[in-house]
Amino acid sequence: MASLVTFACYYPSTSITNSSRIVCSTKPVPRKTDSVVTNKSLYAYPKRHGLCTKNVGAGHGRRGSLVILRSTVDEVSVLDPPPPPPPDNDGRKDELIASLKLKLLSIVSGLNRGLAASEDDLRKADEAAKELEVAGGLVDLSSDIDQLQGRWKLIYSSAFSSRTLGGSRPGPPTGRLLPITLGQVFQRIDVVSKDFDNIVELELGAPWPLPPVELTATLAHKFELIGSAKIKITFDKTTVKTTGNLAQLPPLDIPRIPDALRPPSNTGSGDFEVTFLDADTRITRGDRGELRVFVLS
Repeated sequence: MASLVTFACYYPSTSITNSSRIVCSTKPVPRKTDSVVTNKSLYAYPKRHGLCTKNVGAGHGRRGSLVILRSTVDEVSVLDPPPPPPPDNDGRKDELIASLKLKLLSIVSGLNRGLAASEDDLRKADEAAKELEVAGGLVDLSSDIDQLQGRWKLIYSSAFSSRTLGGSRPGPPTGRLLPITLGQVFQRIDVVSKDFDNIVELELGAPWPLPPVELTATLAHKFELIGSAKIKITFDKTTVKTTGNLAQLPPLDIPRIPDALRPPSNTGSGDFEVTFLDADTRITRGDRGELRVFVLS
């Protein structure tokens, strides 16, 4: 838009001399009903503009005339500044989760998967895991079970603080009673075939001068989703495969113990709840209260 600036100059004569003077009035110029009538003509001026009248010195006898000089000045449209963008809640949540993940991983990183955890370590790990679970919100696997797909590396299990490889379930003890060294532990999950394998790397001591025996035990399960975030696994078999210097040996399959011969403490099945899950970290809580932390490998 353009604003209209009007200069009304009254000239008594068509000739303008140096003796002319200009008188400017800052009074509002009449508009519509407040009009100026000169030479029987009606001139309407916008208000809020000054009226400039130019008179010639005495001695001129000509009848004066009113000349209107009009000028348009481009007006820059000034708009209200745009509203500030809405707060990036998702961004803040991602930053919070990243910070809490780092805190949890820092706590459990030096605990040898939980085998070296003290009571104070267990408490700190549990508190850090709860903070991350709250920040992440409820897990719903029923709408996106593909999130479980992959090979997950165990970095912490509260059950290992019992100093047995079975955790809160029956298993061989660690330490000096048996020359067993626990290596890496993985969970391999296939959401299509419903395979759920716990893979444990072990090192068995041997009499000198024989080297230790390295092997991998795969505990095969089938899984099913019960509820939105709870998983039930049923044991199928164990496969033991030597590695290292004895990698050429065939694997050994240990079948599932028949239910009639199975001790009451070992039902061959169990369940756990996924309490936190994102692209690279998973937290689960088992049916016996064990806390486990995994990262995608």
